[in-house]
Amino acid sequence: MELHLIRHPRPDVAAGVCYGQADVGVAECVATVAARLRPLLPAGYALHASPLARARLLAAELGAPVLDERLREIHFGEWELRPYAEIGAAIDAWASAPLDFRAPGGESARQMAARVLDWLGEVVDGRSGEPVVVVAHGGPLRAIAGHLLGLPAERWLGLDFACGHATRLDVEDWGVALKWFNR
Repeated sequence: MELHLIRHPRPDVAAGVCYGQADVGVAECVATVAARLRPLLPAGYALHASPLARARLLAAELGAPVLDERLREIHFGEWELRPYAEIGAAIDAWASAPLDFRAPGGESARQMAARVLDWLGEVVDGRSGEPVVVVAHGGPLRAIAGHLLGLPAERWLGLDFACGHATRLDVEDWGVALKWFNR
């Protein structure tokens, strides 16, 4: 199965502000991003996306996406849309345990990954040979790619998906090949 992972366009949020599941808009033209990505995608594909606007809008430019709540970004709870400067020292606790820390009222990276990998299991198990395109967020894309490439979860943060770019993985019975990253 040919799997294309696309991160949403740059979000319309001020620098230094924590956002995860906050439904912020986009800071660049979605049609322009889609036009740049189209030549990288196969002629036909199943299209899946996060329902958050920054992913959903790009996916709608690329086709008729199946929206799935499990593809949402990590939920930062009470930290959503707050400047990191206001969050203060709690960020140190997050930095010391990035996979297991939960912002108040939010979820941990492991919890986010579990729901994303649940979605991935359904897609991989039900594969028909048709290519799959996913438009989502940095956290979910790290979980998908890291899991498929066999990386330990602690290394997933090293997969830096650029906004408005695509990555291709080929999922075969024998394993997974990373064909290209951040095009």
